[in-house]
Amino acid sequence: MISVNIIIDNPEWKKKKFKIINYIKKNIKHLSKKPILKKKHSFSILLTDNKNMKSLNKKFRKKNKSTDVLSFPLNNKNILDNNYLGDIAISFEFVSKRSIKTDFKYELDRMWVHGYLHLLGYNHIVYKDYKKMHLNELKILKYFEHKLYT
Repeated sequence: MISVNIIIDNPEWKKKKFKIINYIKKNIKHLSKKPILKKKHSFSILLTDNKNMKSLNKKFRKKNKSTDVLSFPLNNKNILDNNYLGDIAISFEFVSKRSIKTDFKYELDRMWVHGYLHLLGYNHIVYKDYKKMHLNELKILKYFEHKLYT
């Protein structure tokens, strides 16, 4: 089973017309039933804003700009041997802006799934790795119900 701790530190997230924490947990529970991983694990998601994302990005990646999603995997050689994978931070403004052309829930799922794959050890530094990670993102996103897939 996959479990998640969700922290909301920006009130804009709570203004959405659906219960975000319940929504994410429902999708993660659904994902737990799929044959993606066989091991129990957990992680945290921080739902925040551009200001905090910029601060985190500067502190941990030495980049003085905001970004859509940040992942902080535990520094463990065999990450799947550890039950706690790490943390993900997601910017409200990025999700909101991208959802103008798609759907807010879809963009939210895209961000946490992307961060989740980073926690599992995926990266997109070279094209070959990008392609593998992107295909896994799409595979996971198809497990969730979105208007984009109907």
